[in-house]
This record gives sequence, structure tokens and C-alpha cells, in this order.
Amino acid sequence: MSLVIALGAGTPAYAGDPSYGGDEGDVQPTPPHSGTDSGASSGSGTIGAHIRISQSKTGGSSDSTSKATSSNANWKPPVCWYEPMYTPDEYEEFIKSSYKGAQEPAASYAKKRADEDYHKGDKGLWWQVQFRNDNYTDACPVTPANWEIWVPPAQPKADPNQLTPEILSKLAYNSTKLPKPPVVLSPSPDQLKVNLATRVKFEGDFDRVWTTAGINYKGVEMAATTVATPVALRVDAGTADADPQTCTYDLVKGDNGYTVDSKDAACNITYRRSSGTGTYPFKASITWKVTWTDSADPDGPAQQPGLPDGLSTYEQDVTVKEIQAVNR
Repeated sequence: MSLVIALGAGTPAYAGDPSYGGDEGDVQPTPPHSGTDSGASSGSGTIGAHIRISQSKTGGSSDSTSKATSSNANWKPPVCWYEPMYTPDEYEEFIKSSYKGAQEPAASYAKKRADEDYHKGDKGLWWQVQFRNDNYTDACPVTPANWEIWVPPAQPKADPNQLTPEILSKLAYNSTKLPKPPVVLSPSPDQLKVNLATRVKFEGDFDRVWTTAGINYKGVEMAATTVATPVALRVDAGTADADPQTCTYDLVKGDNGYTVDSKDAACNITYRRSSGTGTYPFKASITWKVTWTDSADPDGPAQQPGLPDGLSTYEQDVTVKEIQAVNR
């Protein structure tokens, strides 16, 4: 299974240009390549302009997977970055065609590039800013004065926002889909009993998941792969009237992937009160340890800085009944 994130293409527009709806004097660019960060679908695809995203088999159907949630609520994927885009000749053509008849400040921007003679005859590439999606509420650190940057081959890091394997790892993390916990309860969810421990086990093929983000364009080649390994299952009874209310089990690698069977576990949820005419929202969450490599190989050496743990969650309503006894 592969992930697809397809983004459209266009050209920059600035306030003062009729194609941009801002106030006169604003200098807020519309991304030259933007689209929706839709998550995933089958096939291969791209994010930004030339970054390709692919994911390993998750072991679940599309309706049994969900986008990975970071365990760190403050973690955010990159908003924007620079990608290689044009040779000097291509850049000259792009500027002349895109900014022909442009008003200020776009006209001054085009003139500045022309005065630089587009670096024609020099070795290197023009890199252009790309956006992850169309949500512009998150500020991009790139300014309109540097919509494109010139990167000589001897200067691989011309700007802190220039694409790197670390940025690719974060984009791969943000694109990862994880299987929801394939949890089976015994007794069945509609037949749980007061004061009777609930057994939890996994069913199905369940293994680590990796996602690769890579680029190979105009001689610039790099990749990063995030590897999500399931390490623990946490279940929540959905009510304070349970003993205990939560349990956490370590996941163990078996012949068919990672699994847990709580039959002989020290921690099993026991409901102390019936759900009456309603239900309890039983929740199961898997914690995934996420590492990344600076290549397309998921088994390459782990890189730093690390990425936050990932979470995948499944919730279902359970009915808890009193045990009925018949006295004769």
C-alpha cells in the first residue's frame, strides 16, 4: 500500500497584482505549489512539487487505519520548505512568463532576479518554496523577498528552510497511517458482566509500519524513512466504575507480528457497575515508537533528533450487565 498526497501547481501572486485579493501594500504570497494534505490513498504520489511519499503495508484495510497522532501535542510538521526547481535558463523563462506585466511589489521582485542575471552560466539550481497544504494560518518563515533561493553545488545548506532528510522525516511522519488496534474482547462487547474480568487480545496481521519521503530531481537526491514500531497497548474502561479503569500491556513480537493476550496478565479491567440502559465507551490505544533513517531503507541506522511517539486509537461501546442468578 502506498500513500498519495497530490498537490497542484501555479505561479506566485502578490498584493497589488489583480490575481491576489490582498490589500494594496501587503506582501503576502500565494504558494506557487499548494494543495490539500489529504492523508493517503492507493498508488504512488507526491507532496510539494517533487517529494514522493510511499508507505509499507499496514496490515489493515483502509477503514481500519487512521492518520498517526503525535503523543506530543505541541509537535507540528513543517509548514514550508525549499525544493530544487529550476536551472538558470529555466528560471529566466519562469520569471519572464510569470511576472510579465506584474504590478508592484512583484515587478520589483522580477527585476531583482533579472539584475542577478538568473545566475546563468553558474553551476547550481534555483530552489523554490513549497507548502505542505493550503492552511495558511501557520506562518511560513520564508519571506516574499526570498521566494526562490540560489543554491550552488558547493553550498548544500544555503538556508535553514532548505530541504533536508530531517525535514523529509517529519513530512513522512505526518503522512503515516497506522492500523487501529485490532482488539477482541471476551466476553463480547455486548455481553460484559459486572465483577467479571474482561480479557483483551489482538487478532490479525499486525507489524511495524514505515513511510518514506524522498526526492530525486535535477541531481538532488535524498530520502528519509520513519519507522513506527508498536510497543504498548492501553485500554480504558470508559467509566470510573471499573477496577482498574485503565490497563497497559507490552506488545510482544510473534511469528505473525506484534500481539498481546491478557489471559494471564496481572492487569485486566473489571467493571463494578452495569451500564444500565446505556453503554460505556471502551477505548484501546497503541503507542508506536517512531525512529527515522536518512535513506529509503527502514533498517538503516536511526538518526537524531528523534520523533515523538505515535498513537492509533479504536473506540467501541460496551454493554455491562449484572450476572443473573436463579434461586430455586
